[in-house]
Amino acid sequence: MSQSDDIVDALTLVVAAFESLEIRYYIGGSVASSYHGAARSTMDVDVVSEIPATAVSALLTSLGGSYYASESAIQDAIRRRSCFNLIHLPTSFKFDVFVSRDREFDKSAMSRAVVGELGETNVISVPIASAEDIVISKLEWFRLGGESSERQLDDIRKVLSLLGESADDRYLRHWATSIGVADLLKRLRPER
Repeated sequence: MSQSDDIVDALTLVVAAFESLEIRYYIGGSVASSYHGAARSTMDVDVVSEIPATAVSALLTSLGGSYYASESAIQDAIRRRSCFNLIHLPTSFKFDVFVSRDREFDKSAMSRAVVGELGETNVISVPIASAEDIVISKLEWFRLGGESSERQLDDIRKVLSLLGESADDRYLRHWATSIGVADLLKRLRPER
């Protein structure tokens, strides 16, 4: 089985649970970058969600025994608007579930997510971060990580290169300025 099929197997129940509970979400990170053409292997799946505290118990019930999940860690992440983990036990895939910080950028990224298909043999349709939103998010993570992750920088460069002239430069500049990474965007895309 390929890595993408393992991701689909791990993702299927999470997607079903989120959708049955009407939790808005999208796939981000390296899986989203790969979807847009900047492929690289990964052992985790980043999910951005708008999970309310009232849905945690039902989410855990929906996931059953197929995932390791800590109710207290999920509740804490919701309170702090941070991240919690779900680990798919059969494949060991880890989900980093980021609770939306409810900033204007986060709302925009959620509304711009595009439905795409992941997988090779097994296929699943899920909302995936737009290429521009991947760039902005990865620039922010690069900054928060002390501007030292070559992997993040490489992902950003690849996505920008793949976007080429089709990039929504006005959108990129607006949100890069809004969240404080305009200097990084300018460094990577000086001609814009």
